[in-house]
Amino acid sequence: MSVRILATSPLVGPALAELGGRFPDLCLAAFRSPAWNAALAETEALVVLVSEQISEADLDSAPNLKAIGAYSVGVNHVPVKACVARGIAVVNTPGVLTDATADLALALLMSVTRRLAEGEALVRSGAWKGWAPDQLLGSGLGGKSCGILGSGPIGQAFARRVWALGMTPIFWDREGRGGAIDFGAGQAQRLPLGDLLSRCAVLSLHCPLTDQTRDLLDRSALEKLPAGAVIINTARGGIMNENAAIDLLESGRLGGVGLDVYEGEPRINPRWLGAPRTVLLPHLGSATMETRAAMARVLCDGLASVLG
Repeated sequence: MSVRILATSPLVGPALAELGGRFPDLCLAAFRSPAWNAALAETEALVVLVSEQISEADLDSAPNLKAIGAYSVGVNHVPVKACVARGIAVVNTPGVLTDATADLALALLMSVTRRLAEGEALVRSGAWKGWAPDQLLGSGLGGKSCGILGSGPIGQAFARRVWALGMTPIFWDREGRGGAIDFGAGQAQRLPLGDLLSRCAVLSLHCPLTDQTRDLLDRSALEKLPAGAVIINTARGGIMNENAAIDLLESGRLGGVGLDVYEGEPRINPRWLGAPRTVLLPHLGSATMETRAAMARVLCDGLASVLG
């Protein structure tokens, strides 16, 4: 069996087919299916989705492997250190999904704070009796501080969006840098995590999942947030301790949570399904036609460069 490129799924747009035409042979096989397992021994380049965890054992089974293409900006599902040690390139898709992900984070924020999911469910139920002064009252955002974990392109793009709503963005980053950051619409402070948490009415996660950020928002960190704070996560599950967040929601300490990512997804902690004041999405951060096609183009161009 001759397989040069092994992909687990078609991608949006023509880029993957064009790559296969340039570097035959391209094989499409479901992740960890018998066909996928059999093809590993021959393949030179893997294309995997964000939900597909590659192990060092997979690298052992692929002695000809030159590159792994992750159809995502995050690469926490790829054993990067082991790839570097073996001379295997890791190609991902930074940059092109910045605006789409920031837009979705803003949509989640508005959905949680203005109770949009509850409102739509009320209308669809047929039980809506008309306008009422105290019906589904939400909370405004103007004049409040928005804490942003991660000062990279997506975090800065989200800062521009909440700034336009009248919020004050403040940042934390993994490097521990202080001082101001120019986020494209103004200057914002960079603060230590504890100082940031104590000040923000909204906390939005835009940092990668690494050894440093895993469980960064544990119970003690979450308890530093002001009462009624809202958390938005479009980054990665595992950064926030989910059970601690649910406990604080159920006690009324947190004002709401909007999630697009989950620890262990697609498995979801069943407690989320009954948690109050939540909006839960199925990892839609980059889900526009334009963005997914651009991601495929960046990914395939990167693999072509490695394969020569």
